Amino acid sequence: MAETSAVKQQESEGNGKMWLSLIAIVMGTFVAVLNSSLMNVAMNKFVAVFGSDINTMQWVITGYTLASAMVIPMSGFLGAKFGNKNIFIYSVAGFTLFSVVCGLAWSSSTMILFRIIQGFAGGFIMPIGMSIIYTTFPREKTGTAIGLWGVAAMCAPALGPTFGGYLIQNYSWRLLFFINIPIGILAVVLGKVLLKESPRREGLKFDLTGAILSMIFFGSLLLALSKGQSQGWTSLFIISLLFTAFFSLLLLIWVELGVEQPVLDLKLFKNLKFTISVIAGSLVMMGMMGGTFLTPLYLQNIQGLTAMQTGILMMPQSIAMALMMPISGKLADKFGIVPLCITGLTILGVTTLDLHHLTTDTPNHWLNTILTIRGIGIGLCMMPLTTAGMRAVSPQQVGNASPLSNVVRQVAGSLGIAIFTALMSNRQIIHFQHISDSVPVDSITANSTVSMLSGAIYSWSIDMATASGTAATYLAGFMQKESLVRSIADTFYISAIPAFICIPFVLFFIQRKKATKDINE
Repeated sequence: MAETSAVKQQESEGNGKMWLSLIAIVMGTFVAVLNSSLMNVAMNKFVAVFGSDINTMQWVITGYTLASAMVIPMSGFLGAKFGNKNIFIYSVAGFTLFSVVCGLAWSSSTMILFRIIQGFAGGFIMPIGMSIIYTTFPREKTGTAIGLWGVAAMCAPALGPTFGGYLIQNYSWRLLFFINIPIGILAVVLGKVLLKESPRREGLKFDLTGAILSMIFFGSLLLALSKGQSQGWTSLFIISLLFTAFFSLLLLIWVELGVEQPVLDLKLFKNLKFTISVIAGSLVMMGMMGGTFLTPLYLQNIQGLTAMQTGILMMPQSIAMALMMPISGKLADKFGIVPLCITGLTILGVTTLDLHHLTTDTPNHWLNTILTIRGIGIGLCMMPLTTAGMRAVSPQQVGNASPLSNVVRQVAGSLGIAIFTALMSNRQIIHFQHISDSVPVDSITANSTVSMLSGAIYSWSIDMATASGTAATYLAGFMQKESLVRSIADTFYISAIPAFICIPFVLFFIQRKKATKDINE
């Protein structure tokens, strides 16, 4: 009896330490995601402080994204060679150290350089964190654990615009980086104390060729996707990048399928459940990024909100996502992922379709309600889809599956934004042309509007010729604004498609589950 109670006590202590170790992973993930979201509201401040232009300062975001994506494929090898715990701690420590250096930057070039190095250091945090969760927690508890981990990924983007706007408005831009220091140090200390040492594999050979090819492929592809709209998709620069990405991908596949210890284990795609999980998760990511990209654009360019006001308005959506992450994880452990994912994807698809009804004067409370319900849908389906794929691979393959899943989804998110940006620009041109054709300059409606505006401007003691010219400019501005809001609404309509395409993929999990049940019987 005493022995039984002692065993139970040991199990209870082990479970307690296991859940406490999750705090370190959540803190590390939170600081990395928060820093990325803080940068989005700081671009204009950086332009003013460093005397640069917006295209140059965009490299503060682009450089970090490229660097972090380029090192993700190597996280599996490094975790197996040196231990997931060590790589996670050093990655968070490196990220925190270069947060200090970025905060001390004295020019645009040094800021961009330090951000790229910070991306190389911090790129391991999320894939290694995910690997630790799937190798530490029992399979029946991974859904709950990954749901709690997902809270950090959802809360940080919600806080970023609001918190960043407040810091810039009231304090200094340097605090955007220095704020990472206490959180990063706490994550390192907790990781050192609470994380369990993972087994290391001896005799591993580093796939240098595969690593170089993967860095070339992901670097050139993500750079092309991020710069395609501004540079022009038919420009020599973008075509060269896409050409490089295509042939480096072919070489990467050829190399990785021929080596014993590849940096990216593409053979994992032979696992049907894992492949379906990655495809469905990538489609959800595309749909989610569409909303993340389009909503601020609408609120700031159409309704004239500041970045801080936009962040406050979008906060309920992110809170809903964050709250649903652990709940969906718990429900997935109990009832399976299929009912959750179908419900979540349906909610995501229907609410995104509803956003097709946006107009220039759409009430904010309606938009907030739709976005919050949409956030619940994303929270229901995002993490269960990830869990289904990771559970399908053996524990020995988790270290390779995590970086592969993470990097594919990152590419999918960038691809989604590139597609939606191009689509929105194209639809804006079409709508402006349609409005111009519908209301010719010599029409009664146009003339009466210009006359009314001219009269109002003339009353400001401005001569009639200037008033008429200003009125015509205002009318053109109204037409541009209307064409933009229509193009955003059209793009929301298209961004709902990935959610509905996902539903048939989820149904594959039902068939596999039934087959497993039959075998057990």
